[in-house]
Amino acid sequence: MIKAIHTKVKGRARYKINELYRSPSLKNYLERSLSHNPEITYISANPLTSNVLVTFKQENSINKIATLIHQAVLDYQKKSQPTQIEKIEKVPKTRQSLAHAKEQRQENWHLMPADKILDTFNTSTSGLTHESAVANLHKYGPNVLSETATRNNLSILIDQFKSLPVALLGVAAGISIFTGGVVDAIVIMGVVGLNAAIGYTTETQSERIIESLKSREQTSTWVIRESKLIEIPTENVVLGEILVLKPGSYVAADARLIQCEQLSVDESALTGESIPVTKNTTSVTDEDVPLGDRLNMIYKGTLVTGGQGLAVVVATGKFTEMGKIQQLVGEAKSTETPLERQLDQVGSQLVLIGMGICGVVFGLGLLRGYGLVQMLKSSISLAVAAVPEGLPTIATTTLALGILDMRKNNVLVRSLSAVEALGSVQSICLDKTGTITENKMSVVEIQTNTRQIKVSDGELIAGEEKINPYTSDELLKLIHVSVLCNESEVSKQNNGDTQLLRNKQVTSPSSPSSPSLNTTKHEYQVIGSATENALIYMAISAGVDVIELRQKYPLLQTNLRSENRNLMSTIHETYNHQKFVAVKGNPAEVIQICQEWMKNGQVVPLTEEDRQTIEIENDRMAGKALRVLGVAYGYIDETRNGNNHESDLIWLGLVGMADPIRKGAKALIRDFHQAGIDTVMITGDQSPTAYAIAKELELNRDPQLEILDSTNLNNLTPEALTALSDKVDVFARISPSNKLQIVQALQAAGKVVAMTGDGINDAPALKAAQVGVAMGKGGTDVAREVADIILEDDRLETMMIAVSRGRTIYNNIRKSVHFLLATNLSEIMVMTTATAVGIGEPLNAIQLLWLNLVTDIFPGLSLAMEAPEPDVLSQPPRNPNEPIIKNSDFGRITFESATISVSTLAAYGYAMSRYGIGPQASTIAFMSLTSAQLLHTISSRSEQHSIFSKEKLPNNPYLNAAVTGSFAIQLLAIAVPQLRSILKIAPINLLDTAVIGSSALLPLLVNESTKKIQNSSPQQI
Repeated sequence: MIKAIHTKVKGRARYKINELYRSPSLKNYLERSLSHNPEITYISANPLTSNVLVTFKQENSINKIATLIHQAVLDYQKKSQPTQIEKIEKVPKTRQSLAHAKEQRQENWHLMPADKILDTFNTSTSGLTHESAVANLHKYGPNVLSETATRNNLSILIDQFKSLPVALLGVAAGISIFTGGVVDAIVIMGVVGLNAAIGYTTETQSERIIESLKSREQTSTWVIRESKLIEIPTENVVLGEILVLKPGSYVAADARLIQCEQLSVDESALTGESIPVTKNTTSVTDEDVPLGDRLNMIYKGTLVTGGQGLAVVVATGKFTEMGKIQQLVGEAKSTETPLERQLDQVGSQLVLIGMGICGVVFGLGLLRGYGLVQMLKSSISLAVAAVPEGLPTIATTTLALGILDMRKNNVLVRSLSAVEALGSVQSICLDKTGTITENKMSVVEIQTNTRQIKVSDGELIAGEEKINPYTSDELLKLIHVSVLCNESEVSKQNNGDTQLLRNKQVTSPSSPSSPSLNTTKHEYQVIGSATENALIYMAISAGVDVIELRQKYPLLQTNLRSENRNLMSTIHETYNHQKFVAVKGNPAEVIQICQEWMKNGQVVPLTEEDRQTIEIENDRMAGKALRVLGVAYGYIDETRNGNNHESDLIWLGLVGMADPIRKGAKALIRDFHQAGIDTVMITGDQSPTAYAIAKELELNRDPQLEILDSTNLNNLTPEALTALSDKVDVFARISPSNKLQIVQALQAAGKVVAMTGDGINDAPALKAAQVGVAMGKGGTDVAREVADIILEDDRLETMMIAVSRGRTIYNNIRKSVHFLLATNLSEIMVMTTATAVGIGEPLNAIQLLWLNLVTDIFPGLSLAMEAPEPDVLSQPPRNPNEPIIKNSDFGRITFESATISVSTLAAYGYAMSRYGIGPQASTIAFMSLTSAQLLHTISSRSEQHSIFSKEKLPNNPYLNAAVTGSFAIQLLAIAVPQLRSILKIAPINLLDTAVIGSSALLPLLVNESTKKIQNSSPQQI
């Protein structure tokens, strides 16, 4: 039953479908089948609410859309009716049945003849019997991969409590409860809870967004069983199954080809090879041939782009190459980031300092004759004071704000630490296919017989001049022939109607229509092989109406490539009833069947010297790692040619194609180098292709570009690879395990490594790197699941924004930690000095805790929100082994703390001389120390720039608000009677206020003045 429930917005409606409730398979079917309907622009189904949201063309009625949905539901129910086959195949998918599934044989199937493999699995081209299929399914288990483990909400929450500073606060809270300080414990745990809430909320939001990027998997597969072609669930594909391969289908399992006709497969997600691989059935003789060169094998998760074939399944589930990669992902260990290590290091130092102070003060108190219980409470209060409550909150909140900032730039960050880690990256490993390049073929160069033409952003350029193909007869003919001799399907939106045309009818290349100025690339949908699609898009960009071109003259015959003939020809009927031949293919083969060529609009004889010139141009283009096709045409004269249509042709020129480099990639490499980050390209392509792209990108910082092939890499020991890793610019013909080796070798050399990638083959390395960066649009689910950062729009340039943000965050957190240590150390100095001298306790335990809450969190957080420094991307990455607070910083921190402590003790001395030891003196010390610490926020904004210097820092409104607000909160402690009672605060007069103000202002002036002297002193030397 289908019911429209929300229909107020024109072109948008929500429907209730009872059958949808708790049926994810129906959800997938509706979204998959109806999204291709030209009347519907968007559909989303929810099996929990049974609702379907649809947006559609406004001229359609709500009832018409309801009818389309109803028909889709009926089709689903019809397909899902359990046939006899499916009833047999149903296998319980319990963990127990999977656990008891037998191991599959691991053989070099590519070395064996096809008939031997058929015998091995007791099958034939007629397929398995249903009984054999069910037996294999029970024996080896379903054809499914174990899902990559992702963090659940509970693990994300637990992670928020794992840092050492948080653990120390928990211990302090426990001790406070044990000694009767319940209020102290509540406040401390409130800080811990706030920190956990911020981190948990931010990271769970990121996980939800990343999860929403998952693509829909193919759920059914065509196979042959008992000589019948049937469609079965992909998970029920078994060993010995005969897969039926056709364009557009994903390969369900690893299989050995037994028949194929012009079969091409896109294996870029598995091998990194950008160009689809042409397959054959010939047995491979080399036992060590790389995965990408096993031309008689197809692999799970790859895509059939052209041709057709049959293959016998030799591995399913976790035993496929994709399954092995997922096992590598599980074995790869995530690496702790520098900030995580350094914050833990600071926490460890605070633990030692806290324990030392507790012991010293406790001992001094007992020597002074103070009571045992009193000194125990005082010592614990000092230990609490030694721990900056704001440290974990500031780090967490600052990183969370970084995540929000990244999200505005279409960068999704999975964890808080990843933002900071990217800012400390020293080497970045760039996967070529789909990351540096677009992972689709494009025409980049055309060589006619008179000139060399560059193709860039759809424009044809010769030298500095833009070319209109309608002013060049040979160029226009070359483009037209490329469209005619082409099997890609082309559809175009035209006033709401869709025209769909394969190469059935064509225009005359000798009578071109004028270019359509309103024809744009995005109006067309092109379905076919990557190579042929590239030729169609070239024509569209040149202003050719491809559909009109094919409609004017009909296609009479197509002669496809074969194993012994690497060219394709099509025959068309022209407007004057002639027969026109269009040819494209291997330039060396095409040139052999040409006797003439077109030059300056004239057809002239093709001399031997001309042939050599064309061969030189072909070699030049091939040397640039281009895929080169020769293009020719002719007219059939049956009295002269007989049945041999591919002879006496007219040569038109060469077309060079490549997987184009993404816009901005070259500038990005330059920016990485300026930021002191080494760039390494990793690819599955051959060395010449990789070398050409690296040279174009200017990937190398040194004069000599260093490239290492996987055949050499596999012979290296881990130690040798570590030694070589930071000297190599390009790694070619690389397997997934090689990528993991490279990342780990760079890490072993002491580098902080980022890895970018989009394919299944990148996943292990993405997980092992300190920062894994995956593509959100074109990437695979496996890559996104293990990555720390996802570029939602696939724009690699946004990584520089992340690097800048990461470096700024680290610098600002460093400022905050410096501030926290200086202010908390001043509390320790005040309390320790007073106890040692025997002048009582200037602050009680609850005052110390209040002081930390008022002066730590908001002022410290405002420092972490300082604007980026102008030269943040022109500085080299910091040393990851360098602590967040260096040894040289402790001298300055101690000096700043001492000025605050001396000033506070002076105010306390004034109060004792006037009021004696008691609440009045404690109040003045409490107000003086709090005010001095708040003003110290201003001094902590910069290590170099003083408030007295001419060069002013940019305004920080967050800092102004934090200091003003904290002062307001402190005044509440005096104004609100309940707070005065808890804090044990006494009234103060005007003179006391003046003393408090002076003692707070004096440390700021001293610290800023000495900063100015310190900065000017090097210039005097």
